[in-house]
Amino acid sequence: MLTWGGGGVPARPIEAGTPRRLLAAAGLTLLLALTGAPASAAGPGDPGAECPPGQTDCNVWDDDPGVPGGPGGPGGGGDTGGGGSGGTAKCRWNGRVIPCYDDILGWFNTGDGCYYKVAEPQPPAPDGKQWYVQTCNGGDLGAQTVVLRDGPPPGYGAPPDPEELARRALASISLLPPRIAVAPRRSKGPGLVGLPVWMWAGGGASYFGPLSASASDRGLTVRLTARVDRIVWNMGDGTRVTCTRPGTPYQADGPRAGLTSPDCGYDQGYRRADTYQVSATTYWTVHWEAGDGDPSGDIPQQRNSGTVPVEIDELQVVTR
Repeated sequence: MLTWGGGGVPARPIEAGTPRRLLAAAGLTLLLALTGAPASAAGPGDPGAECPPGQTDCNVWDDDPGVPGGPGGPGGGGDTGGGGSGGTAKCRWNGRVIPCYDDILGWFNTGDGCYYKVAEPQPPAPDGKQWYVQTCNGGDLGAQTVVLRDGPPPGYGAPPDPEELARRALASISLLPPRIAVAPRRSKGPGLVGLPVWMWAGGGASYFGPLSASASDRGLTVRLTARVDRIVWNMGDGTRVTCTRPGTPYQADGPRAGLTSPDCGYDQGYRRADTYQVSATTYWTVHWEAGDGDPSGDIPQQRNSGTVPVEIDELQVVTR
């Protein structure tokens, strides 16, 4: 994200809260008064499981294999930078974030904290000069006037921020929380201390990728691809297991029944009897590119599942 700061601002502040359209109209009126240009109206412009705390969209599976939990939704836990909106580059002035371009006020100059827009209609001006409507102190809280300049101020006509476009594209797709399942499962009976545990998550592009999206603004197009590069399981006993694949569903009558999972499991099992709450987090890599030779980058994202219980008992030995 672009961040900006600046120095002083012109005098004659307008009362806080003045609508930007009124400011624009006031600037135009001032321009006409200074130049004697004919009056003209200002043009319009519009600027079964338990979810983690604070998260309302988590996905789990119930105790029967292949039956998903709630459908969930986009977002869900993870990096706060993800899923953000905003198709316009953001600037910063006096501790607050403002758009670098406003369709009423024009372009923001980071040097003086003022917006500039070419005055319309444009009164007569000396050769090589042009009239601009100037709105200071970050826009709608500042003083507005008209100024005659030799050329556009710094920042005028600046291209859009490609990372902001990437975040707009990211907001258009859904990176869903993982739908998790484990074996042993409660409906089939408890597991035993020391035996392997299988973990897996439902597949599909919205859960593991790849997903693609793009966003365009003022001639710049940013394209991104999102995919999960790992899923980290919290086994509820302090152990974390990292898998690079969604995992294989357990089959009680399959060839690996009673053995370890081929791609995602807690192979050594639990060390003592208890009921453990298992959850998982998917870590997404969102890579964006603005074109050949242009900027590119990554936006890390993560999504958290709910929890599912795993009951573990001691192995009972009967002696006579």
